[in-house]
Amino acid sequence: MDIFTIITILIVLSAFFGFINERFFRLPHTIGIMMIAIFFTGALYLGSAFIPEVYLMLEAMMFSIDFETVLLDVMLGFLLFAGAMHTNFDQLKVQRYPILIFATVGVVVSTFLIGLFMFWLLALIGYPVPILYCFLFGALISPTDPIAVLGILKQAGVPKKLETKIVGESLFNDGVGVVVFLTIFQIARSSDGAIDFGEIAKLFAVEVFGGIGLGLVVGYLAFRLMKTIDDYDVEVMITLAAVMGGSLLAHELHVSGPLAMVVAGLLVGNDTLRSTSMSHITEQYVDKFWELVDLILNAILFVLIGLEILILHYESYYLLAGMLAVPAILFARYLSLLGPIRIFKNKLDFVPNTNLIMTWGGLRGGISIALALSLSPNMERDLFLMITYIVVIFSIVVQGLTVGRLVDRLKEDETLP
Repeated sequence: MDIFTIITILIVLSAFFGFINERFFRLPHTIGIMMIAIFFTGALYLGSAFIPEVYLMLEAMMFSIDFETVLLDVMLGFLLFAGAMHTNFDQLKVQRYPILIFATVGVVVSTFLIGLFMFWLLALIGYPVPILYCFLFGALISPTDPIAVLGILKQAGVPKKLETKIVGESLFNDGVGVVVFLTIFQIARSSDGAIDFGEIAKLFAVEVFGGIGLGLVVGYLAFRLMKTIDDYDVEVMITLAAVMGGSLLAHELHVSGPLAMVVAGLLVGNDTLRSTSMSHITEQYVDKFWELVDLILNAILFVLIGLEILILHYESYYLLAGMLAVPAILFARYLSLLGPIRIFKNKLDFVPNTNLIMTWGGLRGGISIALALSLSPNMERDLFLMITYIVVIFSIVVQGLTVGRLVDRLKEDETLP
């Protein structure tokens, strides 16, 4: 199936599912589209005896799509840039220290806690897995997904201070999480399992600090170019070039593209800088363009997540492991946030129940699925892909639909402002 046909099918399905959601269900955009895609796929599966051509066509399409490459190398840069550009930079600056700890130490602690919990749980159900592979799963599931978080928190009514922490953590921790995942992946893939801490430190420094440095350069260059002209058409193209060129450079330089795009987006979207580089009409066009890009790519991504059911390998103990993993992962996230929250709680005037809301509002999404798909078969790929899928669906549907209610309940109990 050629690329144009695949894109056309995904766009048509995204538009159709978006219409159905808006016309009948009016759920948050990302949740509604993904749920309709899941029901659509289930209906196709049940009706495959009557319309096998459609089922087989979509199944072949999903097998032909390299989800990992499509998301991590193509879509993610656009989505992160769009999300960062509309993030409150001033609030982010105030909350920078806890966000930094959440996105680094929190991810590492969560990785190892989840790894230990899964090692014990899988042994408990009679399916023991080497602990290194469990840590690998911990690394891919620990980062919260900025795409899911940004799309859902806008409608949840979370206090602004807390929303900034959750969004800021999500923007930065996926880049760190990918580095942690790649590090453990290389260790797991090596024949002797040797750990070279010098190489690990070098990889982390190059990926993380290199990505941040590249983002500063790309963002500042875009700002300077936009400042010297006043033409909204060209300025929109400059922001688009910044994302595409920056992502390509990150790939060639082997630095973190996600972190680079987050930093570049924060610079371009900063209120102080944009007021000197964009006219009012340019701001409107740039904002609307990136809102539209965000909307379209989000819709396609969550349609892909819904259709992923077609290529999953089903086993009863996979499903059991996935259901057991949900509370274990939530508990691990709660524990990983305890230390940083206690350190900064009084200094930065955290709202009550910050840990509870950050735990429930830390959604997993497509990034975790993409990383799970990159596992090799000997790393229990089918098992961890199924567990990841169950966790992601629970996270987006159950947590995403109820985080607003949780916030409202806490407000009623007068524990939130």
